[in-house]
Amino acid sequence: MPKMKSNRGAAKTFKRTGSGKIKRYRAYKSHILTSKSTKRKRRLRKSTLVSKADSKRISLMIQ
Repeated sequence: MPKMKSNRGAAKTFKRTGSGKIKRYRAYKSHILTSKSTKRKRRLRKSTLVSKADSKRISLMIQ
């Protein structure tokens, strides 16, 4: 039986933290930035953790 392949797009998008949680970057930062407030754009720069509901599905892809 061959090894399972990881999803390369997901492997490049998500990173695993030291404690095993999955880190992601926020959406809505790529274009039409003039209509967004400075506070909102600053908050979008920071990374956050993937929700618990999605982390099982994503962890299978990034092994």
